[in-house]
Amino acid sequence: MVRGQVMEEGGRANMYAVEPKVYVDDTQQFGFNAYAEKLNGRLAMIGFVSVLVLEAVTGHGVIGWLTSL
Repeated sequence: MVRGQVMEEGGRANMYAVEPKVYVDDTQQFGFNAYAEKLNGRLAMIGFVSVLVLEAVTGHGVIGWLTSL
């Protein structure tokens, strides 16, 4: 027998939804924690690469690109 499946009389299979187990996550979700540090680091890497791409495409740095508008 498969989880979430009940065999009825006559050999018919009746399928039911299997609900996930519910749990409470008591870890800290604010302030300086590992998740926040990873997120900030990844956003900084994306920003740094974006600046390098902008400089490679335009031939100017960020300040030169902003002042030429």
